[in-house]
Amino acid sequence: MAERVTIKSIAKDLGISHMTVSRALSNHPNVLKETREMVQKRAREMGYVKSAAAKAMRGDGTRIVGLLLPNIVNEFYARFANTLALACEAESLQLIIHLTGDDIHAEAKAIERLQEIQAQGVVMVPAPGDRPYSFARLKEMRVIQLIRQADLGEPVDAILVDDSAAITAAVRHLANLGHKQIAYIGADKELSSGRSRLTAFKVGLVEAGLDASAELVRTAPPSAEMGQRQMEALLEVGKASAVVCGGVEISNGALQAILSGGHKVDNPVAFVGYGDALLYAWIGKGVTTIDLPVEALASEAAALLSEKRDIHSSRTVAFPATLVCR
Repeated sequence: MAERVTIKSIAKDLGISHMTVSRALSNHPNVLKETREMVQKRAREMGYVKSAAAKAMRGDGTRIVGLLLPNIVNEFYARFANTLALACEAESLQLIIHLTGDDIHAEAKAIERLQEIQAQGVVMVPAPGDRPYSFARLKEMRVIQLIRQADLGEPVDAILVDDSAAITAAVRHLANLGHKQIAYIGADKELSSGRSRLTAFKVGLVEAGLDASAELVRTAPPSAEMGQRQMEALLEVGKASAVVCGGVEISNGALQAILSGGHKVDNPVAFVGYGDALLYAWIGKGVTTIDLPVEALASEAAALLSEKRDIHSSRTVAFPATLVCR
């Protein structure tokens, strides 16, 4: 493996002092124009790359920010990451993405790596569980929680989806179509989003004058496999005439169970998904679903990351989801 090109190796190649090279690469005004151009040209030829860590140690600021996601198989996370990357580029921020798999220890390792390069901020979908690190690990970065909230020891910024009204509206929509036995598949109580979405579903039942049947409420750690498994179980029991999903991957898995089982989307089970996947508009007459404000979430995250504000202050911003009836 070739040795890394450094300021000292460039200086040795050119036969000048490393301080001159350093100043030339930093466009220092005390370096002659001819010397600066010569050094910068030779640095490019040799493949020199500035060290973000060294830049941070000099107090120049890295403009590096992190994004911690459970995965990018989830279409919402993939769209958010892409939109945030473009927004960060517009703000001259360098985005580094880490996938945690919703594992608390992988989250801790990702945070440590961001600290090593002195990232100025991180947007994170917090993994469930008790953290093996203290808030002191995060105190030098602006922390923005996305979608979910976890106790990090001190208040931090949060960007959330206010989906309660849309989920309640989904239940009312199904009730207005004549459904009396409406099921729910969502994340369990370990996630703040799982708790709030289930509450919104139950509020919808109350408003529609329907009873909440424990048999029709299925919660577990969210995944496509979980959604498919729980939907298959509901179809097997045969008591639910409709279902509302409370998660993107859950929704895709549940819909897979309906379609692969030879059932139509609206017969025998009416379906309301979560997250508007591209294919939802093309299945049958279209899948009714809860659409998420990806662009607004990403724009707000980029704005918070680039703000010159006390990192120990905090605020919570929520953007509404909408029910799309098809």
